[in-house]
Amino acid sequence: MIQIKNLSKSFGKNQVLKNIDLDFKKGKVYGIVGENGAGKTTLFRCIAGLEKYQGEVSSTINPLKNHLGLLLTEPFIFSKITGKEYIRLLVNARKVEITDLEERNVFDLPLNQYASTYSTGMKKKLALTAILLQQNDLFILDEPFNGVDIQSNQLITEIIHKLKSLDKLVILSSHIFSTLAETCDEIYLMKDGEIIKKVMQEDFKKLEQEMKSFTIGNKLEKLGL
Repeated sequence: MIQIKNLSKSFGKNQVLKNIDLDFKKGKVYGIVGENGAGKTTLFRCIAGLEKYQGEVSSTINPLKNHLGLLLTEPFIFSKITGKEYIRLLVNARKVEITDLEERNVFDLPLNQYASTYSTGMKKKLALTAILLQQNDLFILDEPFNGVDIQSNQLITEIIHKLKSLDKLVILSSHIFSTLAETCDEIYLMKDGEIIKKVMQEDFKKLEQEMKSFTIGNKLEKLGL
C-alpha cells in the first residue's frame, strides 16, 4: 500500500533521516520505536507530505494525503473552536456527513467546550476521534498512548485492533513497549535516522529485553542510589 525508497531528510547540515526503505501493507499494524530524536516524527511527517524530503514515497491510493489520518504528538487546536466544531471541520474536509456525533463521542469529551481548554490527553483523544470519523484508509499515530488515561489507552488499543480487522493500515510509535507488543504485527527500530532492525511478533520479547539492557545499562550504578 505504501512503499518508501531511499528517503532522506535534512534540516540544514543536520541529516535526520538516512536512506530509509520500508514497505507497509494494508490490514497490518506497524510499530516504530527509538529514542527521542531518532527521527520517528520526522518520518511520519514526510509520509504525510508535511515535510520536503529526498527519495520516494509511493502509494496504491492517490493522493495519499486525502486518505490519511495523522495523529501528531501535540495536535494543533484553533483557539476559538469547540470540540464539536473541530470534529466537523475535519470530517467536512473529507466530505463525510456525521449526524450522530454525540453517540460517537466514545471518549466522553465535553464537545461544546472550547478545545483549547482541553488537557493534553483530551486534545489527543479529540484529534483521534476526528481522524477516525474521517473514514481514512491509513492511520499514522505518533505516541497515541502518551498523556492519555489508562481507560482510554485500553480503548485506543481496541480501536487499533478494529482498524486492522477492517483492513486498514496503521503505523504508530510509542515509548510504552507493551502497547506495541499488544497491537503490532511488525516493529522497526530506529536509531540516528536509520532503520536498524525489523522484528516480527515472535521476537518482540527479545527486542524489549535488548532495548531495556541498552537503555539502562549501568546507569543505576552511576547514580549511586
